[in-house]
Amino acid sequence: MKKLLALAGCIMMMLTGCEPKQQKGTDGFLLPAVDDIAMYQVNPRVFAPSNSLNAVAQRIDSIQELGVNVVWVMPIYPIGLEKGKNSPYCISDYTAVAPEFGTIDDFKHLVQVCHDHGMGIILDWVANHTAWDHPWVKEHPDWYTHDEETDTIIHPRPWDWLDVADLNYDNRDMRRAMTDAMLFWVKEVGIDGFRCDVADGVPADFWRDAIQELRQAAQPRRIVMLAEGKNVDNFTVGGFDMNYGWDFKDSLVHVFCNSRPASDLLRADSAEYAQLPAGKVKLRFTTNHDHSTEKTPVKEFINERGSMAAYVASVFLHGGALIYGSQEVGYPDPINFFHYVAVDWTANPQLYKEYEELIKLYNDHPALRKGELEVWPAADALVFEKRLGDERFLVVVNVRNRPVVADIPSTWAGMKVEDEITGRNLKLGQTLNLAAYEYLIFEPND
Repeated sequence: MKKLLALAGCIMMMLTGCEPKQQKGTDGFLLPAVDDIAMYQVNPRVFAPSNSLNAVAQRIDSIQELGVNVVWVMPIYPIGLEKGKNSPYCISDYTAVAPEFGTIDDFKHLVQVCHDHGMGIILDWVANHTAWDHPWVKEHPDWYTHDEETDTIIHPRPWDWLDVADLNYDNRDMRRAMTDAMLFWVKEVGIDGFRCDVADGVPADFWRDAIQELRQAAQPRRIVMLAEGKNVDNFTVGGFDMNYGWDFKDSLVHVFCNSRPASDLLRADSAEYAQLPAGKVKLRFTTNHDHSTEKTPVKEFINERGSMAAYVASVFLHGGALIYGSQEVGYPDPINFFHYVAVDWTANPQLYKEYEELIKLYNDHPALRKGELEVWPAADALVFEKRLGDERFLVVVNVRNRPVVADIPSTWAGMKVEDEITGRNLKLGQTLNLAAYEYLIFEPND
């Protein structure tokens, strides 16, 4: 009977094109669909010098009020000492929590707190390499890549990551152990997925097999899988839901900082989505833990206004919004995630409020995060329309640190609109005068 019911369900899906409604987990939490995700990245080392998982839990109201619905926590596992640099991506035990961050019960508490606040929680996973003092190095040296001449374990190449040992994915036993470790966090701790580090450095067929097992183990819950990669086989083979918009971020810097035309952003966006299967999403960002190690957004994009114009340009073209914990208060200096960095969470309430308002628009209006896109290429202003159902918006972003004049598309010229940022009503003309790094989001108001 169960098989007949399952078959009937599959037939109904094929006929209607609809997936069955996801059931909630045992704690009542329901993970949002991938194209509805607004993500917040937690670097525990900006929350507290010790017991930082509890410190994150104590700030959960502030994180939730931004409007995000998935929290990504950077690695919390014990960190290797041999050849170590104190990097959280140098892992000596995949199924434990480093004392620096707290205990596994502290993390389970954070999972429950996130769910209670209507947010999913995913963990950073490092499958490409381990610490040199991970037990596998001595117990299973064949699980690692060896130099052909010396037959010694090597670090990942071509990178200079000397603090970690490269794993050998030709070894089936290692694959099994890696998958089992991932299953532990889904089954025993109740997380909602993973952000997978250096995903392009791990064979896509490993991800395919592991992700299938993870999804099966999580049922009836849904999980989300984010690849730190940009290869199309993250999706076509691996089964990921999201991967990184690396190329778009590069284009964002070139446009805002190197005077490239705004139309380059449209080309970068189109190129990233051209190969994406339906239902998959690029994670879009103005910073993350890697980039903020060098420059935070308020410096990389010239100033605070540039950082916000870049953020609007990044997340409203195709969704996939990310906020890296600290950018919402405009932290100005580089954040070395190898060490604790004290962030003043009260430093810039006005900027926090601006992020909150933008994510509210993103959440309240599906068109703005996943609507059909129409573009008008220009040099100094990013101009595009988003449309879904009865919703229609015009987004205009000055990508220059000076006033510019933007042409209004003929389909919008003369239209009465509401400015979604200020709430004011106006009638659009043929052009629009924009202050330095000004952005505007209009909705028809006839």
